[in-house]
Amino acid sequence: MAGVTPERTRARPLSPHLQIYKPQINMVMSIVHRITGTALYVGTVLLAWWLFAAATGPEYFAFVNGLFATWFGMVVLVGFSWALIHHALGGLRHFVWDTGAAFDIPSVNLLSWGTIILSVLLTGALWFYIACERGWVQ
Repeated sequence: MAGVTPERTRARPLSPHLQIYKPQINMVMSIVHRITGTALYVGTVLLAWWLFAAATGPEYFAFVNGLFATWFGMVVLVGFSWALIHHALGGLRHFVWDTGAAFDIPSVNLLSWGTIILSVLLTGALWFYIACERGWVQ
């Protein structure tokens, strides 16, 4: 920039960020929504791998199913299902906001808390249903 000298420049204000703002539930839900969106990419790759194994043959399919049946595989499946449910509920929350509704602070907080609580409850209900269907719970 022509004509700008160090004496003429002003100190630019720093943009406030995480060190300034106290974490609020809507801020946390925004971050978690982005994290679950990223996790869904990884989960989709695992789903594609499982479908590829099913198309390849019974031996390879049994191998991949065996990996998903381990304790680590079950943790991944529960995590993927929670990420899917949480991200979908976050999308519904954003859809409500896209209509121009629920922008007041109490509504924002209610929708944010509702997203996290409902995602945990729905994931628990889904896996309880799966456990009952598979005979894990009697």
